[in-house]
Parts: sequence; C-alpha cells; structure tokens
Amino acid sequence: MIVKPQLAKLGLFDAKVPRYTSYPTAPHFSNDVDSDKFGAWISGIRPNSAISLYIHVPFCRRLCWFCACRTQGTQTDNPVIAYVDVLKAELDLLAARLPKGVTLSRLHWGGGTPTLLKPELMRDLAARIQETVPLGRGAEFSVEIDPNEIDEARLDTLAEAGMNRASIGIQDFDEEIQKTIGRIQGYDTTRRAVDMIRARGISSLNADILFGLPNQSKSRMTESVQKLLSLSPDRVALYGYAHVPWMAKRQQMIPSDALPTPEQRLDLFETARRLFLWDGYAEIGIDHFATKDDGLTRAQRAGRLKRNFQGYTDDDAPVLIGLGASSISRFPQGYAQNAAATSAYIKAIRAERFSTARGHVFKGRDILRARMIEALMCDFQIDSTEILRDHDVTSSELIQMYDAVNAEFDGLLNVSDAGLVIPPEARALTRMIARKFDAYDLSKAGHSSAI
Repeated sequence: MIVKPQLAKLGLFDAKVPRYTSYPTAPHFSNDVDSDKFGAWISGIRPNSAISLYIHVPFCRRLCWFCACRTQGTQTDNPVIAYVDVLKAELDLLAARLPKGVTLSRLHWGGGTPTLLKPELMRDLAARIQETVPLGRGAEFSVEIDPNEIDEARLDTLAEAGMNRASIGIQDFDEEIQKTIGRIQGYDTTRRAVDMIRARGISSLNADILFGLPNQSKSRMTESVQKLLSLSPDRVALYGYAHVPWMAKRQQMIPSDALPTPEQRLDLFETARRLFLWDGYAEIGIDHFATKDDGLTRAQRAGRLKRNFQGYTDDDAPVLIGLGASSISRFPQGYAQNAAATSAYIKAIRAERFSTARGHVFKGRDILRARMIEALMCDFQIDSTEILRDHDVTSSELIQMYDAVNAEFDGLLNVSDAGLVIPPEARALTRMIARKFDAYDLSKAGHSSAI
C-alpha cells in the first residue's frame, strides 16, 4: 500500500495535470481548424451511421461561484429565446451538410442550465433536432437538470421528447458549504426533483458531487454522500473541485484559506469512495461510480469504456458534434471548437456559417498517444496487443515508453510484453502517469490538481 509520504515524494500533492477528457487537451487547440474544415468533416461522416450530439445552453438564473463553465446569468427569457433561434439555425447548417441516414446514439443537453428553457422552447428545440438527426434505436437522451430550475411541465416536455437519462448537480448538501460556493440547493428540493424524474419513468439518474470544496471535512463529506445515496442514483461523478480564480473570476468569491490541503483532498475522496463501494457501486475509472447494471459498468467489464468531454461514457460513436457557444466536436480527423463568447457564436451563425474558432488536426502520433492515455484513464492499463494491432508502433518502442514512465514512478507500475498496468495501490497517480505519455507542452494553463 502506497502511503502519503511516498505519494508526496512522487509529486501527487504538488502536480497540476489535465483531466484528459481529450488529447491533446483544449489549451493546445489552435486556429488550424475553421468553419470550412468543420463543414468538410461533417460532410465526411459515413452515411447511415450513428453520431453523438451535444447542445450547450450557456445561461443560468444565478451564477454559482465554484463553477468554471462557460455560462452567463439572465433573469429574463429574451436572450434565451434568441439563443434557441440561433441553435435552430445552426441545426439547419448541420442538416445541409450531414450525409443521409445519420442518426443519434447519444443526445445531451448541457450548460449552463438547459432546464431554464420554457416548455415551448424545449419542445421547439427537440423537434428541430429530431428533424435534423433523429434519435436512433436504443439512443440515450440525457439532460442536465437543476433542481432549483425544474417543474412538472418542463419534465413532462422532456419526457415526451424522449429524455431517458437525467443528470443532477449536487456538489454538497452542507448548508455552510453551499453558502460559501454560492450554490443553495436543499436536500428536500433535490429529493422533489428526483421523485418527479422517477415518476415519469426515467429510470437512469446521474449525480455529480464535489470533493475539495471550502470547509469540507470527512464528517461533512460522509453526511452529504449518505444523503446522495438515499436518492439511489444510477451513476455518480465524484469530481475534484478545481480552484482556478485566475481563469474563472467568480471563484474569487470563494475564500482560498478555507480550501482543504491536497492531503486533505485525498482523504475526502477516499471517504466518499469507500461509502460508494460499501453501498455496492462499481468503481469506474478515476472518479465515477455506477450500479452493477449501469451502462458504464457493462462497458467497463467489456473493455469498451471511453472518455470524452462529459467524462466517462459507453458511447461508441466515432463522431461527437457540439452545438452552441464554446461547444467542442470530435471527429476521427481531430477537434473543432465553436466561438467561446456567445456574441461571437451568434454573429457567425446569423451570417450563415459555422462559428468554429479553433481546434486541432490529429498529426504524428496523436491518435496513438490519445488511445494510450484513454486506456490508462479508463482501464488503468495499456494492452500492447491492442496498440500494436491498431497503431504504427513496434513492440520495442512500446517497452521503451513503458520503462521510461515506470522509472519516473520508482518502479511501481507492472510492465511486461503484455503491456503496462497501474496496480490498485498506485491509482491515485493515474493522471500523473497519463501525463508522461503526453507529448505536448505541459506548461499550458488550465490544468488542475492531480488529486
């Protein structure tokens, strides 16, 4: 068992590393990808294939101080109504280039707060999506739901549109912590939202909870996790709070002296982790937990777990298209990101062109390194047989890479001709190990604590 002094020696408590929801990571995107290239990549999608679609709604009734997402506050519906009109125009641009017969394997509405849309706006947007690229057989339609911003009418609309998975952000149930992070959301409010969701036959429920928040302690974490478990979520994301006030200005409202130390963050994570495991959840990757029959658990058992901008997924679609301001798309050829500023995004779409502002074209050994990093993040191992089969690399090159990484971690990893394995006792180091396979400049901003 690795103890804290050994983890400290290896740099766990000091390192700043990417979350690796993509490779290369977004800070490495450039202007090499524009709207023309994005449109060409869409046209190159295989006819009659399945893709994923992400819709970004960057509006909230209130701005939570802890959040570093691309969002803006609004107390009126006027900007939201205008934005949905632009989303529909962007869907028209997509429809004009999308090959015939393409369907959706996954549809996700995120933000921001997509549930601040009025029922008629939800209905209108869902109908336009269905006209452009319909849900395929067995498709998953998930929506991020704010318990403070949901009611019966909006849930009825979403259920009628085909939503079959709901995702609720909880962060922490402790009232003092909620006040400190600017996110007031009582347990009763959350319980009511969950009951309404379940009452509509939506059996799949995701929940997000954070560790590393100001004033968190092991006892408070225990209480919040136990309350969360009483809601019986099917899938839980246990994310580490990233305090980056130089990037997310609203985080300056959070007192940095109330934040736990890196060592305390590890204790908080382990406290929550043990509770989820004791309650029968399967451990998925570095920070997810799921019930035994959840899609993530099945994917992990089958060796087909993936990682994308929403975290872990069982989606096998080769293409993910992101619509809305700041959304990122992934194609076999690379990444494309829309303009981050809502105003710039709207201006481009109204000019009848995609708002692609930056991205990355895969080159060199990007795809090889991306797969190795994803394999570590999902399975804690790299299978040499798979890598040699799918990529242009020799067995001796792989062994050299494995040995070089293992040497930097005091030989803690298991290396053989079969591959590289991170043993359970070293899994806290997973993101740091993955970083060693990253060929890009790691001084780029945007990385968070390794724990």
